[in-house]
Amino acid sequence: MSHQEFKVVVIGAGAAGIGAARRLRDAGVATLLVEARPRLGGRAWTVPGPAGPMDIGCGWLHSEDRNPWAPIAEAQGLTVDRTPPPWGRASSLVGLGARDGAEFGAALQNFRREVDAAAEAATDRAADSLLRPGDHWNHLIDAVSTWYSGVELDRVSVRDLARYDDSGVNWRVVEGYGTAIAKHAAGADVQLDCVVQRIDRRGRQLRLETTCGVITADAAIVTLPSNVLAETPELFLPALPDKTEAASGLPLGLANKLYLSLSGADEFEKESRAFGASDRTRTGVYHFRPFGRPMIEAFFGGDLAAELEKGGKEAFFDFAVAEFVSLFGGDFARRVKPLRAHGWRGDPFARGSYSCALPGRADCRAVLAAPVENRLFFAGEACSATDFSTAHGAYETGLAAADRAIAAVRASAPG
Repeated sequence: MSHQEFKVVVIGAGAAGIGAARRLRDAGVATLLVEARPRLGGRAWTVPGPAGPMDIGCGWLHSEDRNPWAPIAEAQGLTVDRTPPPWGRASSLVGLGARDGAEFGAALQNFRREVDAAAEAATDRAADSLLRPGDHWNHLIDAVSTWYSGVELDRVSVRDLARYDDSGVNWRVVEGYGTAIAKHAAGADVQLDCVVQRIDRRGRQLRLETTCGVITADAAIVTLPSNVLAETPELFLPALPDKTEAASGLPLGLANKLYLSLSGADEFEKESRAFGASDRTRTGVYHFRPFGRPMIEAFFGGDLAAELEKGGKEAFFDFAVAEFVSLFGGDFARRVKPLRAHGWRGDPFARGSYSCALPGRADCRAVLAAPVENRLFFAGEACSATDFSTAHGAYETGLAAADRAIAAVRASAPG
């Protein structure tokens, strides 16, 4: 590709970009979807496994009762599994006794009530300030934060956390969430392996300099992750310091998965889970027999995930085995083998997993989402006011950006 011209270019083929490109295509707008990777989906990525597909990116249809990806997946002929998640069923918790499990659940609910109550205060603050001093469950509550925010509570805005809207209905796609998201790009004009290096907005048209040549367009929708925007201010010419600053206030936390095969899996209840430890923040959470398959889906977040990622799949595996042995005894080490892991921090086109607002920076989401010159539009999970860190939040912002772009190019059309 040396030079091409389109009405709209969508940068990034994750959930937001794919949603935007489909909306534009359906409206009859000449659109190119550009993706730096050799695949579609962005931070949604399903890979094959010996017992079935594995989502090494996003895996849960959060707020499924209003999540547009559920009907999209079913329209594609995929299967939505409506089994409740293990974190919603006390009986599914392995390792903690019934009494401890109930106490932890109560402590977590109390913390969430404190977050909601503090959200409207005149001054925002870090969420760890709401933990009860000396409470036995503080470390585990902080660990849970690393799984849903990707960072420890001292880096989470109370105001932003309270704005997150979760209906409590969480389901999955048997064939993979990443599969559904990638399939939704069918029919779109896509250019893979194409890195956008500069968006020059000095002329009448936008000029996109890419590793595949120059693309000109009347408008562009940027769906790049916040870490990428924060760390590459030279992407825009002239620079957009407000966008760089907003993206810096919404860094991507880190949550990495490791899948393991499990022999003798029938010992564990389907869709059960275990915390590696309950008295420290640096611990994993382990989902046994997802979809009834003979495997474990291990989840690591925050500083622990960052440290383990440096050692690759082996470091994740060694840490998980040590926690399994402490829970189930030394023989358990022989029953598990590593299958697949992915380090999202080291992924150059992600640089993390999903966004969280730093204390005092909750309003950065609106700044990041705001259009520029009515021809440069922004989308992605970090732009969502209430559904950040989710694929459906990203998708909805993609549709909103596409609708703005459609209105802009039609308004500028001659005649």
